[in-house]
Amino acid sequence: MIDAASRQPAFALGHDWLCTNRGGEAVLDAIAQTLAQTGSINRLYTMTDSGISLSEQIDTLPRTTSMLQRIPMGPTSLRRWLFPLYPSAIDRLSRTLASNQNQSAIDLLVTTSSCAIKGLAPPRGIAHVCFCHSPARYAWALSENDSQGLKGVGLKLFGKRFCAWDRKTAAHVTHFVANSSHIARRIRACYDRPSIVIHPPVNTEFYSIDPDAVRQPIWLAVGALEPYKRFDLAIAAAKLAGAQLHIVGGGTQRKQLQILAGDALEKSIFFLGRVSDEQLRTLYRTCQLLVFPQVEDFGIIAVEAQACGLPVVARAQGGALDTVIHAQTGAFFDDPTPQAIVQACKVVPNDAQACAAHAQRFSAETFNTRFKALITKVLADPECDESELVQASDSCTPTMRPMKSS
Repeated sequence: MIDAASRQPAFALGHDWLCTNRGGEAVLDAIAQTLAQTGSINRLYTMTDSGISLSEQIDTLPRTTSMLQRIPMGPTSLRRWLFPLYPSAIDRLSRTLASNQNQSAIDLLVTTSSCAIKGLAPPRGIAHVCFCHSPARYAWALSENDSQGLKGVGLKLFGKRFCAWDRKTAAHVTHFVANSSHIARRIRACYDRPSIVIHPPVNTEFYSIDPDAVRQPIWLAVGALEPYKRFDLAIAAAKLAGAQLHIVGGGTQRKQLQILAGDALEKSIFFLGRVSDEQLRTLYRTCQLLVFPQVEDFGIIAVEAQACGLPVVARAQGGALDTVIHAQTGAFFDDPTPQAIVQACKVVPNDAQACAAHAQRFSAETFNTRFKALITKVLADPECDESELVQASDSCTPTMRPMKSS
């Protein structure tokens, strides 16, 4: 236990890998900024580091990588082929962290995990807070896509062994933080552990309403063009309704989706590819609704859209149950069918201010305040229970500010 008022605490950070700059890295950056406001960050521990620039805060941190760093991987997507080695890599990183404690002591270990880094063991007597995006999806819930080919054979051979290790090393975590209620349930199912929900931060300063923007009768779908995103449903629904659909994003399924669009391609269904943040914001501000047919762990796109006043038509599963309010900021559909989506689009509300006001619940300010309160509580009382952490983080949630336009 540390008296946070008497001296600044020292932290160690952990992240699965530093090879891409996506939503998980945005959360890592937000956590790093919060910890830097509270104390100092001694070191960042990760399985592999490609050397890419992530953020001003993260780029300045000393980094320690695992034994996997010495294995040439080529494209970062190949890191999954090293899946059987993850437990050994984390176990060795744990020994390195324990050894470093003798030279540069820490008061708290904080990890952000969607795979294996949550298994990092803290030094003796040190608490470990894990912000969990999800237990490893391709181990605990093998999808049809992951089960194909050599990758599928490897996951089937080593998946059970990994899950046993993953469940066992959940004991290394003192407190789990889930990014949504959906993931809190998965943490309970996989690890038999409680967690506190703190949603990832969304840039609601940038994504905001433009009172001068004119909305057009256009449906919007945004994300990676991969099977689980279910763009096939969005396309089929748009064709069924005779609606114009703009699709933002790139991925392996683009050609198949263009074939599915058929005669509607470039007439009423448009593939815009990857766009800038400014272009995406303009689309959020000028389209009629966002079609969100996939099941996401959290789903930051749905919140960005609402921050710009755009209602969301979402599958009634996963993180959308936290981020969308049926009949107020969007509409849910239960069955993954084009007919269900079309019906939901007919009843979606048109209240931009309600959407934007709701999105403020997920602002960067709210995340920073809640996570800082949680860290402060754990530093003062590492053995506190989750109800105490909920009380600590909820009691200081910022009052929602009046909406402003930009």
